[in-house]
Order: sequence, then structure tokens, then C-alpha cells
Amino acid sequence: MNSNFEFKNYRRESRLFSSRAVIAGLAVVLALLGTLGRMVYLQVNQHEHFTTLAQDNRVKLIPLPPTRGLIYDRNDRLLALNRPAFNLEIVPEKAGDIQAVLKRLGRLVELKPTDIERFEKARRQHRRFESIPIKLDISNQEAALFAVNQHQFPGISIRARLTRTYPLGYALSHVVGYVGRISLEDLKRIDTSNYAGTTYIGKTGVERSYEETLHGLVGFQQVEVNALGKTVRVLKETPPQPGKSLRLHLDSRLQKVALEAFGDFNGAAVAIDPGTGGVLALVSKPGYDPNPFVEGISSKDYTALRSDPDKPLFNRALKGTYPPGSTVKPFMGLAGLELGTITRDSKKYCPGFFQLPSHDHKYRDWKRGGHGKMDVDQAITQSCDVFFYSLAHEIGIDKLKNYLRQFHFGEKTGVDLVGEQRGIRPSREWKRKRYKQVWFPGETVIMGIGQGYFQATPLQLAAATAAIANGGHYLEPRLVAELLDENSGTRSAVESVDHPIPMHNEQNWNKVREAMTHVVEGHRGTARRIRSEDYRIAGKTGTAQVFTVAQDAEYNEEEVAHHTRDHALFIAYAPVEYPRIAVAVIVENGGHGGSVAAPIAKRIMDAWLLGKYETDQPQAAGTAP
Repeated sequence: MNSNFEFKNYRRESRLFSSRAVIAGLAVVLALLGTLGRMVYLQVNQHEHFTTLAQDNRVKLIPLPPTRGLIYDRNDRLLALNRPAFNLEIVPEKAGDIQAVLKRLGRLVELKPTDIERFEKARRQHRRFESIPIKLDISNQEAALFAVNQHQFPGISIRARLTRTYPLGYALSHVVGYVGRISLEDLKRIDTSNYAGTTYIGKTGVERSYEETLHGLVGFQQVEVNALGKTVRVLKETPPQPGKSLRLHLDSRLQKVALEAFGDFNGAAVAIDPGTGGVLALVSKPGYDPNPFVEGISSKDYTALRSDPDKPLFNRALKGTYPPGSTVKPFMGLAGLELGTITRDSKKYCPGFFQLPSHDHKYRDWKRGGHGKMDVDQAITQSCDVFFYSLAHEIGIDKLKNYLRQFHFGEKTGVDLVGEQRGIRPSREWKRKRYKQVWFPGETVIMGIGQGYFQATPLQLAAATAAIANGGHYLEPRLVAELLDENSGTRSAVESVDHPIPMHNEQNWNKVREAMTHVVEGHRGTARRIRSEDYRIAGKTGTAQVFTVAQDAEYNEEEVAHHTRDHALFIAYAPVEYPRIAVAVIVENGGHGGSVAAPIAKRIMDAWLLGKYETDQPQAAGTAP
């Protein structure tokens, strides 16, 4: 017998097998218990969460963008409207390889580099599940061709939208403004939930300042979709509330007359109703066509506008600040009368220059030999510089800056547009803060004729002139006259705010208004060339220096470059007896206010008061004597 032979221990093996079976059974039981516990957790504790997820896979919430309000002029001519258009849009999450898709799509629909550029920019600003336009305003032929092949392009569809358009384009670019694609900067200042499904937002002009009114309130549609994401039925709908429309004080016919009156010159003109503060015309020349900005202007075209030396994107009427020149003299004369520095009969002698006591420097008058003895009426009529040099010095900078503040020089007018400039009403405090320097008496002297640090916008000049015309009521300029609810037909007026200017003696105001009338009607008036046989005009010419002429040098317009020539200015109101329009005109590098700026104002007033809206009237600025 082999001594190495071992008998098997069946009892021990049986116990081992039994223990392993028990362990395996326990493991199965524990696994079953774990699975059951997880099922209980998911079915009970997480029931609401997964029900919501399932519902989201079946039910979608679709935003319904509101219809943007329209913009009308005072005669109900449409200045901004909504035009139906078909856009080709893509949901990146569903489209797959975007670049490959765009390449294939380009064989059906013409995709310009600007379209791709615009899409890529929008793609970076939106989430992958949002619909983004690839091509805007596609033709009917392109829409039909794509519709036949749509099954090849998941995630791409044709959507009907309303797009903004501006029929008068160039003429009202700085007034109405334009809408553009919502940018990252825009997202920081808006309620994003109210812009769901909306592509555009007001960027400039009335479109921006009344954005909340024009936009309206977004609506929502709850729809049931199938596995392919297509709508099966509408479950619930909250309709959007369309934006309100705007009716402006502005007359588009008057706007076109004012624009064309500039001829070859650039500049700005503002016309205001002295009784309401309503802006009848607001021109900044040159302008631009706002329509390309709606769909997204190309980089090339935008760069061309930005680099244009004439600065067509710059709103001169609202943001352009210029020395007011002699147009400030009526306000200086009124300050002298109201503050008691002079009387209506006070006279000052003009030898052709003014000198401060104990100073050698001569502040020259525009008339070499001087004007002789002048009262305030004659000084305004003939625009005597020496009279106002002396008057400003006698009043002093502290009283002067406080009085001029009442006409909102150096302050915003309060117009309902975004981006208005304050201009500069200089003072001791202003100079100390700006330049860390003290104020010198000579700076008060030249302030008397609207030079030096003094800066004003055309809008400020027009609003201040309207305050003289209506007898001391500074009305904040308003472009919008009414808000219109297109559905109900209800209208709500937009009132101007009145800032009454204290009047110590009405005769002082009458004296200044009489002097402004003599500027046009007097035989020595500087604007006598525009005298009208149909109505009486009160005004004041002005010339603003672009650069300083040396003490002993002579200014010769023919010898200086065009861009360094003086600016021509004119302010006016009419009719004198019951003013219905106040105008301020600035012609850049125009030279003389009486021969260049005044005829422009006359054409504006003729159009408004006499109904002469035809554009073939004589005496355009480019040919003015």
C-alpha cells in the first residue's frame, strides 16, 4: 500500500461548500436589498425630480417675443417699422459638426463671409440649445430650396421674424437711432428673462432711450413635443404684450429741409417749439444709414464709418460742444440788466478794443475802428465785442456763472435722448478742479463774447433761445410727444418739465428781445439779409474761433485751412409777437453766422411757418453770400 495515499474528508468539504453557499446567498440578499432600497429612493424620494426631467423631455417652454412698437413723426409718418422676414436659424446642440454643416448648407444658400462672421459672433454669446440666425432675410427662392432639403440638416430651420427698418434712413439716423443684436454689454443692463427669444435691442437715439416702452413684455408657449423634438400640441400659452408706439414732436419734412439747407457744409441744427419744448427738428450732418446696423454691419463698413474724417456717427446736435461766440450776447445783456450791473439806457464807449485796468493786453473788437457809444440794444444788434468784454468784467465770473446756469449752460438740457453732453460753463471752481489753476480776470472778459473755456451744444443754444422767446420758461426739450397703445388706441402724453427763470423786471426781457429783433430787422443788424416780409424774426449771429489769433495778427479766412476756419452760428425765434419756433444753427468752419448760418435758420423757419417744404428753394448754405 502506498504510504502517500490520503483519504478525502467529505465532511469538511461539505461544511466548506455550505459556508460558501450561505455567503453567496447573503450577498444576493444584500444586493437585492440594495437594489430595492435604491428603487425606493428613486421612486419615492426622487419622484418629483425625475418626473420633472421626464416632463422636460416631453414638454418645452417656447418664448414668444413681443412685437416692437412703431415710431411716427408728428404727422403720423412712419419713421421706424417692423418688416416680416425669413431667417435661416440653427440650434448648435442639434446640428452636429457646425463647420461641416455650414459647408454643406453653403451649396444650397449663399453664405457670405459677413454671414459667417455674424453667426460666429452670435454663437459665442448664446448657449448651445438656443436658436441662432445663420442668414437673415433670405429670399423666397432660397427658402423654397432649403425646405426641400431640410431633412438633411437637423437643427436648422426657417423662422419668420419681424425685422426693424428705417424708411428715412440717413435723415433721421441721429434722432431715431437704430436697433442691433443684443451684446454682452446689453445683457448686463437688461432683464434677460424679458428678452427671451428677442434678437434686437435699441442701441442709439429714441430706440435706446425708450427701449423699455418699445420692447413690450415677452410671452410663453408650453408645447408637447415628440421624440424628434417637433411640436405635437400646445398645452398652455401666455401671449406677449406688444411694445407701445411713439409719436414724436418732430416733423420729418422739416428735418429734410434743415438737412438739405446745409448744402456742402457740416454742422448741426435744432428747432424747438417754445410753447411745449417739443423738438421739431434735430439735424447732425453728416449722418449715416442706420439700416445695415440692424442685421449687423460688416467690419469693413463699420471701420469706414469710424475712420471717416467727417465723423458721421457723431451726433453734433447732442454731443458736439462749441464756443457759443456772439450768440451768448443776449444772455450776457440780460444778465447785466437783471443783476443791475447796467440799465436799459447805459452806454459804453467802444474804441475797437478793451483793456483791463493796469494791463497792456488789448481785447480786440471785430470792427477795427470800434462802434463808438453803445447801449445794450445797439451792442446786441451790431454785435459789439467791447461792450460785452466790459460788461462781463463788471458782472464778475461768480455772478455770471450763476445766472447762466438758469439757462442750463454747462448742464444737461434733460432731453429724452441718451448721451447728451453738458458743455462747459466755466467758473473758478471748474478751473481749479480741471486744471489746478486760479481764475484770471481776462478769462471773464472773453467769456463775455462766448469764447475761452465756454462750450455749448446746439441743443443747449436752441433750448436757451426758446426760454427767451417764451418769457422765461426753460422747458426740457422732448422728442416724444405721445405713447400709443396700438391695440386699444389709447394715447398718453409725454410732458416737458418747466424750469421757470426768475424775472426781476419784464422790461429787461423785452429790451433783449427787441434787440434780437433789430439784429434781423435793423439796418445795421448782422442778420439783416434774412429779413422776411411774411413774419418778424428775432435772432443773434455768432462766429466761434477754432484757433486763437495772435495779438498783432490779422485773421484772413482765405489763407487758413478749411478745417481751421471759424464756425458760423445763429440763434433765432419767430414770429416775434407769438413765437412758434426757436432755432439754433452751427455750421462747422462756415465762417460768418450772418451769411452762412442765418440763411439755414431762415429756410427752417420758412418751412415751419409758411409751409415751404420743397427742397428746391434758393439760398442753400453752400452758395450763401
